[in-house]
Amino acid sequence: MNILAIESSCDETAAAVVKDGHGVLSNVVASQIDIHAKYGGVVPEVAARAHVQSIIPVVEESLSEAKTKWENIDVIAVTQGPGLIGSLIIGTETARALAILKKKPIIAVNHLEGHIYANWISKNIPQFPLIALLVSGGHTMLIEVENHYKFKIIGQTRDDAAGEAFDKVAQLLSLPYPGGPNISKSAEKGNPNKYKFPIIDLTSKPKRNTEGFLEYSFPSLDFSFSGLKTAVLNVVKQSKSFSEQDKADIAASFQKTIVETLIQNSQRAIAQHKPKSFILSGGVAANPLLRQELAKLREKLGTSFYMPDLKYCTDNAAMIGAAAYHKQKEKACLSDEKGFTKPQDLVPNPNLSLS
Repeated sequence: MNILAIESSCDETAAAVVKDGHGVLSNVVASQIDIHAKYGGVVPEVAARAHVQSIIPVVEESLSEAKTKWENIDVIAVTQGPGLIGSLIIGTETARALAILKKKPIIAVNHLEGHIYANWISKNIPQFPLIALLVSGGHTMLIEVENHYKFKIIGQTRDDAAGEAFDKVAQLLSLPYPGGPNISKSAEKGNPNKYKFPIIDLTSKPKRNTEGFLEYSFPSLDFSFSGLKTAVLNVVKQSKSFSEQDKADIAASFQKTIVETLIQNSQRAIAQHKPKSFILSGGVAANPLLRQELAKLREKLGTSFYMPDLKYCTDNAAMIGAAAYHKQKEKACLSDEKGFTKPQDLVPNPNLSLS
């Protein structure tokens, strides 16, 4: 099955041609980083206008790069949500128009499903059951995946996502957008032990039941990063001036704390659920320190560990094509009897949850 996939949930306009869920024939991404850098973050209205200008050229380039014509495309896949509503509208309406014009069926995909299925664009396929750590600008969660499209969220952030914390701390340090890569770059020259930032542990204390006995629960798998962000803010406020070395030390200490928090809860999830595989996904999965420390965890616990190639960590359409293939195969859509999405059901949903 050849799938033309479209992704436009935030500030990347992307299209790809994916064969049978793992063969990437093309993967084209038009980045808006330069457009939003001067604002220090993504401006939704600006992002939507940029998608309008880019989306058809990107689709055409993806077909050209794949050396594929429309008659060889079996289905169109598109991100339905979550994301910025204006950006999602451009992607879904383009997909709907192309589906009608070219007489192709549609598969609507959850953006978070796409990040998970980026791990299937590989010769080494994760084994079920598995635990997925999904870390991005808007989401930080641990997901138990029993089988294809059998998701259960077992831990998630109660406030800021890890990627959001990276962006906010980058602003505090006057580092350019996007925050994650620039904090990592600055951290390379810093001392990660210079500042002792807090690792927020949401494990509840034992409570006495009605009979007076102490009851213990498993350690929490939820995350919290707002306290860490505030701790960095306090350091910045207490300092009258910053050298580049000071910035590097704060960036390195902050990054180390974020990674230790993610590792702590990942280790707990593996201990509690004993999966066959553990996978990393999302934009923050490109962070070098996180990839390095999770690889060490694999060696320590003996769990099979998978992570996407760097080009499939950040937003792209190849991951949407991979997710769409398995979604249709499992008939996991709100769809027709063949596993496709009915055109009237293709409604952009900025708050779409992982089901």
